Amino acid sequence: MAIILDGKKLRDKILEDLHIKISSYDKKPKLVVILVGDDAASQIYVGNKQKCAQKIGITSEVINYPSDTEEKIIIDKINELNNDGSVHAILVQLPLPEHISKENIINAISPQKDVDGFTPYNFGKLFSGEVPCVYPCTPKGILLLLDEYGIDIEGKHAVVVGRSNIVGRPMSQMLLNRNATVTVCHSYTKNLAQITKTADILISAVGKNIIKGEMLKSDCVVVDVGIFKDESGKLRGDVDFDSSSKIASYISPVPGGVGPMTIASLMLNTVELFEKTL
Repeated sequence: MAIILDGKKLRDKILEDLHIKISSYDKKPKLVVILVGDDAASQIYVGNKQKCAQKIGITSEVINYPSDTEEKIIIDKINELNNDGSVHAILVQLPLPEHISKENIINAISPQKDVDGFTPYNFGKLFSGEVPCVYPCTPKGILLLLDEYGIDIEGKHAVVVGRSNIVGRPMSQMLLNRNATVTVCHSYTKNLAQITKTADILISAVGKNIIKGEMLKSDCVVVDVGIFKDESGKLRGDVDFDSSSKIASYISPVPGGVGPMTIASLMLNTVELFEKTL
């Protein structure tokens, strides 16, 4: 049976270390989250982020806008926050209502306050092999989890399933930067199982239950980023845990694997951006 990559345990350790560090500062890091609309999942995510921030000593503010708010109003608020010296990190919760351009909103955030690492400046730095202001939260959390369990990345074949700007693309580049050989698969990939069977490290971020045990190489490392509710309302991941955990050497559970690490990385990024202003 595979060893469980316990994201909750590592998250708690990271947050405890951050709490000690923050308590030694004269002033506190400040994270501002902008939430547009009343998407239930987004409200839960934002509430969890706020609770976590306050618990470790980060000042957290949530700015709520109704779903029919004009794009310009949000961009004006972002510009105001960019110029506010007391704000160190800005996060716009996605998804946004259809009439608002995600690109325009993200582009408006100062790269030095871009806690998600999504602005073209930070993305460009990442993909050119330079160091961005911060790395995107979920891929950063995954690498921290692999490092915690002593999983070597250099020279390994890493297969990333999914190519979103939030996980797949930055994950593939961060693995390349760690000297892995990387293959990216997506909805147009033919013979997915043939490719996943060659993976030393498999990272799946699709949001559909697509990876079965027979698609894995013996003793590979499996990181499941996908999370969704099945017909019965149960939380599931991309990976069939029962069959895959018999083949893999390490596997992350859903929930309790990557999710907690994403939150931990958000707090780490907030503190890193704050420390750059000291």
